[in-house]
Amino acid sequence: MEALLDPTSEQSLVERERLARPSTLEGLTVGLLDISKPRGDVFLDRIEERLVGIGANVKRYIKPTFTKPAPVDLRHQIATECQVVIEALAD
Repeated sequence: MEALLDPTSEQSLVERERLARPSTLEGLTVGLLDISKPRGDVFLDRIEERLVGIGANVKRYIKPTFTKPAPVDLRHQIATECQVVIEALAD
């Protein structure tokens, strides 16, 4: 069994079932979340090019700061607008 580590400050272990990965990204809306670390946008620019090239729809989002979790309203927006999310972690 694999362990999925949650980088938030949860004090107790929460069991979460993994969602099945889609067989293709073609036609899906993929959210790209820039966590506001340096050069994360550069990484996401390249990912966006590749996703558009395979027929995915792309929406871009940005956190106010990398030092805190994304605000609840931003997380809700992403969850309601996207089927898949990629988060940029770059320096």
